[in-house]
Amino acid sequence: MTDIEEFPKSGLLQFWILNDDVYGMSFDDITCQDTFRIVYHKDIDNTVTEEEVKAKFKENGLDGEYSMPVNGEFGLKFTSSTDVMSESDVRFEKMFCEYYNAAQPKKKINSLMDMDIAPADEIEAYEQNYQNAYGHKIGGYPAFTQWDPRKEDTKYDFLLLQLDSEFGNGDEKIMWGDAGICGFFINRQRLRDLDFDDVIYNWDCG
Repeated sequence: MTDIEEFPKSGLLQFWILNDDVYGMSFDDITCQDTFRIVYHKDIDNTVTEEEVKAKFKENGLDGEYSMPVNGEFGLKFTSSTDVMSESDVRFEKMFCEYYNAAQPKKKINSLMDMDIAPADEIEAYEQNYQNAYGHKIGGYPAFTQWDPRKEDTKYDFLLLQLDSEFGNGDEKIMWGDAGICGFFINRQRLRDLDFDDVIYNWDCG
């Protein structure tokens, strides 16, 4: 259950990725659900047993050769909070310039490079906002270790799920490549319509 307006209030949403050397992500089309799949079950059949589920499992020939990014079974507990867009979001620069130009009409800029000083010096607690982009999330604004794969005018305007790497003290729970991060993105209206056929699946690492 979630209090996010766009999310379904019942049912089960599943995220599946292929166990291969790139965790099922396609470099040719990050929306092609051939090696990953988002499945929504409106109604849950509670009579299905664990044995019935296991009977449907088929090895793909790569099991045992590659390790999955999630190393075990874990529950994630989310809390509601206010999020702030970081510079790593592809939409940030355009929005920042619009607000900056409205506040400084005599010093208008067309890009962050036009500024005399770094955005970090202009925005209060900018570094903290950047760090807050990381972590596990449903909704809010994403983080990337490299770059946002979306276009500035992207239709994939909603962060469906973000899973960050989680490790430390010799306990590696989640690891995307070399301490990377994973995000699934969807159009906000498609989410409201419970249409999960067009979703971006992306992960990157440093």
